[in-house]
Amino acid sequence: MIQKLLFCFFLLITCSANSQINGLVTSEKDEPLPYVNIYLKNNARGTTTNGDGIYQLDIPAPGTYTLVFQFLGYTTQEKTVSVETFPYTLNVTLTEETTSLDEVLINANENPANRIVEAVIAKKPEILKKQNAYTADFYSRGLWRVENAPEKILGQEIGDLGGGLDSTRTGIVYLSETISKIAYQAPDNFKETITASKVSGDDNGFSFNSAQEAEYSFYNNTLEINTPLISPIADNAFNYYRYKLIGTFREGDKLINKIEVTPKRANDRIFQGVIYIVEDDWQLYGVELTTTGAAIQVPFVESLIFKHNFKYDSQTDLWVKISQSIDFSFKLFGFGGNGRFTAVYSNYNFSPEFDRSTFTNEVLSFKPEANKKDSIFWNQIRPIPLTIEERSDYTLKDSIQEIRESKPYKDSVDRVQNTPGILDPLLGYSYTNSYERWRVGYNGPLTTLNFNTVQGFNGTAGLFYNTWSENNTQATYANLNANYGIDDDKLRFTSRIAKRFNRINNRTFAIEGGTKVQQFNAREPISNLVNSISTLFWERNYIKLYELDYARFSYSEELVNGLQLYANAGYEKRSPLFNTTDQVWIKNPVAYTSNNPLQPQDFNTPAIQTHELAKLNARAVINFGQKYMSYPDGKFNMNESKFPTLTLDLEQTFAASDAAYNFTQVAAQLKQEFDISNKGNFGYTLRGGTFFNADDISFVDYQHFQGNQTRVQLDGRHLNGFNLLPYYDFSTNTSYFEGHVEHNFKGFVLGKIPGIRALNANLILAGHTLYTAQKPYYEFSAGIGNLGFGKFKFLRVDYVRSFNGPNKDGAFVFGLSF
Repeated sequence: MIQKLLFCFFLLITCSANSQINGLVTSEKDEPLPYVNIYLKNNARGTTTNGDGIYQLDIPAPGTYTLVFQFLGYTTQEKTVSVETFPYTLNVTLTEETTSLDEVLINANENPANRIVEAVIAKKPEILKKQNAYTADFYSRGLWRVENAPEKILGQEIGDLGGGLDSTRTGIVYLSETISKIAYQAPDNFKETITASKVSGDDNGFSFNSAQEAEYSFYNNTLEINTPLISPIADNAFNYYRYKLIGTFREGDKLINKIEVTPKRANDRIFQGVIYIVEDDWQLYGVELTTTGAAIQVPFVESLIFKHNFKYDSQTDLWVKISQSIDFSFKLFGFGGNGRFTAVYSNYNFSPEFDRSTFTNEVLSFKPEANKKDSIFWNQIRPIPLTIEERSDYTLKDSIQEIRESKPYKDSVDRVQNTPGILDPLLGYSYTNSYERWRVGYNGPLTTLNFNTVQGFNGTAGLFYNTWSENNTQATYANLNANYGIDDDKLRFTSRIAKRFNRINNRTFAIEGGTKVQQFNAREPISNLVNSISTLFWERNYIKLYELDYARFSYSEELVNGLQLYANAGYEKRSPLFNTTDQVWIKNPVAYTSNNPLQPQDFNTPAIQTHELAKLNARAVINFGQKYMSYPDGKFNMNESKFPTLTLDLEQTFAASDAAYNFTQVAAQLKQEFDISNKGNFGYTLRGGTFFNADDISFVDYQHFQGNQTRVQLDGRHLNGFNLLPYYDFSTNTSYFEGHVEHNFKGFVLGKIPGIRALNANLILAGHTLYTAQKPYYEFSAGIGNLGFGKFKFLRVDYVRSFNGPNKDGAFVFGLSF
């Protein structure tokens, strides 16, 4: 009875009922059936019921039509109706499918399910060839719900998430829809043009739903969901799955096989559930498959449920996908939630006429005014009616949006958030004017407190100001910081002002200057936290510092798609520093070294002489074939690429106080990461360079390498540096080359070993090499990643062996990998 009332309410609030057939689809138990596929027989028009079992189907004109109602697990029904006036109501009750094995010849020595799956795998090349180019209409809807959300996460207020949370901290926090045209050409040409976009609570919003990122085809051998998962009809599927034929049924003259899919091993990168296969056609009729957060190695995800439905296209002899839904649930920090992303495909054309201009590196764009469509438009065009919950969310958030954008509301929120706290003098404080879009604040010293043997305990405090435009397309940031060291008793000031002009090419200018202590390696391989611990507890003061007075101008911009330019130029004065303290909390057999990385036992000779110079740095980063999405207020580059990223560097000094300090350095780097089917992820970095006229340059300007002597590695992917390399032993002012390779098997190896596979851990193999004028240096490591407790799997342990001529070393290195 309840669903009938919901349907009546739906009819009352539907603004547009012209040329539509409306209805409610229920089971024999009078329960609404969500996401039933409804389409016109022998026609491309189709729709899907919403979560309340309600549907609406646009038809061109009055006439006689045959509607097909298809839902996995239920008998497909055809209803022929003569429509003379609109709206036309057609309610349907579906009966559960009765499956049998009567029509299947059972051989005791043969698993009939294996025979069927083998036939599908054999047919795949023909199916994929027929689908290698097409256009289609695409509709998507995304919804996230949160339940029992905390008021704070890691000390940060999260508010009511745009008005989505009620008094119980539960509700919809994201609801969005898109209508678009898509075009595809194998192997990887894709184009989506969004004609309509709607975001609940933001009438200027542009949905981030994307047809390309939502496209999951089980005809492919793997599906990329954080990590490649093996399809149940992959070429090598029998290495991962067991199959059982649990029944058959007929749709017209077609026999449909219902096959249960179960994994052979837990924690493999797999699915489980049911697939439906059309006999003789050997194509998918539907899938209901589930995977877990453990399988995709995102522990806070509890489940992902994929449902695909297909219908027969007589022109191509294909069963084409007409709808897809992905249900998910998650739980983290004591709260959870769930949601669904739904897609509807229609109006396929498998014989499109593409030319050279059809596909570019722009894979997504918006038509003008795509986000300005009114409710009448959406009621006419949306293929899946809104549920009562979704309609209520749109109504609620639309009504509060104007209020929340008003000055009185924003001022009231600011008053609460701007209230000072008792620890603000130590931790920091900010004052925000949300309506006028500016913020001013103070950074407290406690968050930056650290220890080194040059300054002793030191911390940084400062003032900042930033302002931003609507939609955050432009932004300006300014700060003034003061750093004070207790033992060297010196106060150093730095300041910076930066402006970003847009989010299309991200043009940014900045001016900065002041006095600071700086690591000799400007890439700062040693974090202040790690150095403080190693110094105070183990008496190993690895960090080596000099004083830098500087004034610098910098600029960055994406000149054309895939070419990013960074440049800075300025004045520098470098001065030596010495240890000022021997404080240590735990006495060790070792003793502090000097602040001279060239002569660690010489506490009187400076590593550098005081000098001045001007310096220019220029960098070009080239991402070949870079794909991107164009939004009206920004450009978003996609990381996936078949090609490596090339970086070119030029460093030039001039006007030095000592002419010997003028030099030129050029360098180049190639970096890439890619999946190797389901066998894991491979990455490499190759970098080399050379100096000109650099025989007597300052040690500051040597090429330093990303070493590590702390046995702690905070870089999750070890593609930028070394695990055991001394920080400055290999620094050079001549030619050099370094290479890093790493392969993360993502469970491919350890997931097949009984007992160990319960850990869901990853085997990681890596190698690193460095060539300079000295003897070459090598490292090899074997590690285990994805370790941790419960849902927190971010630990990694590597055993590393290093080789430097006759010198060999081995150690365990502990790290984090998110």
